[in-house]
Amino acid sequence: MRIKSLLKNFIKAVKGEEKDFVSGSINKAIFMLSIPMILEMVMESLFAVVDIYFVGKVSVNAVATVALTESVIMIVYAIAIGLSMAATAVVARRIGEKQPEKAATAGIQAVFLTIAISLIFSLVGIFFAKDVLRLMGGEPDLVEEGYKYTMIMLGGNVTVMLLFLINAIFRGAGDASIAMRVLWIANGLNILLDPIFIFGLGPIPAFGVEGAAIATNIGRGVGVIIQLVALFGTTSVIRVTVQNLKIKWDIIKNIVKISLGGIGQYMIGTLSWLFLVRISAVFGSEVLAGYAIAFRIIMFTILPSWGLSNAAATLVGQNLGAGFPDRAEQSVWKSAFYNMIFLFVISLVFGIWAEWFVRLFANEPEVVKYGALALRVICCGYIFFAYGMVIGQSFNGAGDTKTPTVINFFCFWMFEVPLAWVLSRTFDLGPLGIFLAIAIASSLFAVVSIVIFRKGKWKTVTV
Repeated sequence: MRIKSLLKNFIKAVKGEEKDFVSGSINKAIFMLSIPMILEMVMESLFAVVDIYFVGKVSVNAVATVALTESVIMIVYAIAIGLSMAATAVVARRIGEKQPEKAATAGIQAVFLTIAISLIFSLVGIFFAKDVLRLMGGEPDLVEEGYKYTMIMLGGNVTVMLLFLINAIFRGAGDASIAMRVLWIANGLNILLDPIFIFGLGPIPAFGVEGAAIATNIGRGVGVIIQLVALFGTTSVIRVTVQNLKIKWDIIKNIVKISLGGIGQYMIGTLSWLFLVRISAVFGSEVLAGYAIAFRIIMFTILPSWGLSNAAATLVGQNLGAGFPDRAEQSVWKSAFYNMIFLFVISLVFGIWAEWFVRLFANEPEVVKYGALALRVICCGYIFFAYGMVIGQSFNGAGDTKTPTVINFFCFWMFEVPLAWVLSRTFDLGPLGIFLAIAIASSLFAVVSIVIFRKGKWKTVTV
């Protein structure tokens, strides 16, 4: 009987039939929100793995190109996610206050802002792709082989920025099922087009590594079109009309204010990762490729966890808007516990079969060696980071983006990067020192987040 009930609720969650998350069972609210968000992130992570699989068939330089480019594009992701956090916080709060019209207005202002920012990165990608790869430590042959991939990915960054942002608007409104369907279509199309553009098919030539960028931008572009149709449709909680299309500078200013903290925290995290990649590059392309593969595999599990974390953020925002701060806090602790159980199981799997997972993407002995090492060591830290992920997103859902920014700065910039350098170079641990630093810093992030969250100041933030 319980299995039948779970299946029924699962179907309801996927269809998006549940709209009220500020009353009733908290466990049910977490389930109904997190299922579509987790499925959304599963597809995102599946695409990441499939993408690196096909790219890995091209060359080691191709994999390294993706690693170096993604390290830079993570800055774009940081800004997109920062804006998305602001959009989720504002939209969720307005929905909790029963003001869907104001939620729609805030959402479209965030879209205007995102398009403007994306143009800057497009210009960088179009005119300075080679310089970006050189700056990241790419060798001359790697730069020549992969610069077009970098050019296309940065040049078309508006697709990923809008995909992130508009899905965040849907999540804030509690319409997680729409966000899920959009990402499944977008990334499903990516997966289908990847081998066609990389290896060629019929009249379509083999573009190599740049084919992966072409497929990605086409898939995400289609996803954005679907999002815009849904925003202007009649089925979503958020419904944009002509009246919402006027620029509201006061709302944009508020979104910028909230998003600065979000952008700051992810920029700090991104730059720390960027420096870790730069340190890894010193040890050669095999280490860099192994690190890139391990990172993609880890993302396969971390992104579904972000789905659960995003559900907690939405619950926090809507419940604070409805005037139920205690219910918001209970939602966070329960979500974090479920996330910890999930990542603990995943870490055990990777700990036992690390080499097998890495060999799915590369056969070079050195790449497999360092990829498996990274997978085992980093996953140990992510067992603890499970709590940090949920609590960090919950701060953001409340509109308190400043607190996680400070935590990120301390744990990942002031602690992780120097520790990685000291362990890998001073103590001569090599790549192992980098992976240990990541695991230790992730654990520290979780501990600090828990301590500050328990003080409860996030409950008093106004949005």
